[in-house]
Amino acid sequence: MTGMRTRRPGIGVRPPADPHAQAWVCQGDAQALRKGELYTARLTLDVSPAMRARIKVIAFTAGVTVAELLRDLLEHQFPERAP
Repeated sequence: MTGMRTRRPGIGVRPPADPHAQAWVCQGDAQALRKGELYTARLTLDVSPAMRARIKVIAFTAGVTVAELLRDLLEHQFPERAP
């Protein structure tokens, strides 16, 4: 088989764009921009696996993400003070 080349199959034609899918993707971009404007700093916190599990269960039960739950807790504990 030395010197023998195998032919690769072609990739094919790109499917036509679906305007509904494109709108859905762009909607996610707009939401990401709004979220980025609100929360621009990342905070890393080390917790035990048991604490992480409890937080995740509570967030799931409340129907929110862990980030939303923790932001609300932090906002409650450390409210913005009026100047």
